Amino acid sequence: MSRPFISRPVATTLLAIGIALAGIFAFSKLSVAPLPQVDFPTISAQATLPGASPDTVATSVASPLERHLGSIADVTEMTSMSSIDSTRITMQFGLNRDIDGAARDVQAAINAARANLPASLCSNPTYHKINPADAPIMILALTSKTLTAGQLYDSAATVLQQSLSQVDGVGEVDVSGSANPAVRVELEPNALSHYGIGLEDVRAALAAANANSPKGSIEFGPNRVQIYTNDQPTKAAQYRDLVIAYRNGSAVKLSDVAEVVDSVEDLCNLGLFNGKRAALVILYRQPGANIIETIDCVKEMLPQLHASLPADVDISPTADRSTTIRASLKDTEHTLIIAVALVVIVVFLFLRN
Repeated sequence: MSRPFISRPVATTLLAIGIALAGIFAFSKLSVAPLPQVDFPTISAQATLPGASPDTVATSVASPLERHLGSIADVTEMTSMSSIDSTRITMQFGLNRDIDGAARDVQAAINAARANLPASLCSNPTYHKINPADAPIMILALTSKTLTAGQLYDSAATVLQQSLSQVDGVGEVDVSGSANPAVRVELEPNALSHYGIGLEDVRAALAAANANSPKGSIEFGPNRVQIYTNDQPTKAAQYRDLVIAYRNGSAVKLSDVAEVVDSVEDLCNLGLFNGKRAALVILYRQPGANIIETIDCVKEMLPQLHASLPADVDISPTADRSTTIRASLKDTEHTLIIAVALVVIVVFLFLRN
């Protein structure tokens, strides 16, 4: 078999070069993953109902969503998990199902279920093209010497989460370690009993203070002046003087019956990085996405995103799943180079040319 190739060295050389170029091109297009590619098209939907127990979330939020999501074609498995304040429903589709088409069906089912969901939902249910069982591909930690945990979380949610969600290959970006800034009102039962004020009275006063309603206009003669102002309070100091009731001709302020402090929405979250309070940005990949390319794109965006954050905020990568993959890939490349060299040496020893 080797005679035609030995007698035609030019053709043999061109053929070898062509095969080598084809191999180099194919090698650059190979997908990279820590395990063999067996990703199932998986979509995770999530809804939040603040203050609700797991039973309430399961019956009033998860059940209506399950009924509508279960009618989607080619759903092979659907599981749900309800906890305090939120529920997560995970749908797994057949291997031949296009995940983008499945995502459109999921969005349509969520829209159809909105009429059966409680009106107190803080936002519409959302979905992400990820498998919750997958490990995150990257974790970023935001730390600061001057900003509070709530301010760090707000910066991560408004800047990093929105931008990184648009990177090709990123399926979901979670922000944890803290919560959005909020004003916490800790009522004192003895003071409420003394003034004869119920919890509903306090709730109604707080709801009225948070209503950003139109203020109207002032007319004098032919002139008309529109009133533009936003009196919606955002700090604890603005809530302390809020009048919630009148007793014996005197105003009862919120500070008389409660302790009002600047805090966060959820106190049961703690993020630490090297012993410092931190907001953690956790990135998950889409099924079938190249981990190395996705992480490289994220790293390229970090300088630009860092410039959009407050000057005192530091971004530190705390986990990078591509480290071991890059090491394995480098070892594979070395093995291929050694194999090519050995083949050339063996052929040279036998042909002496």
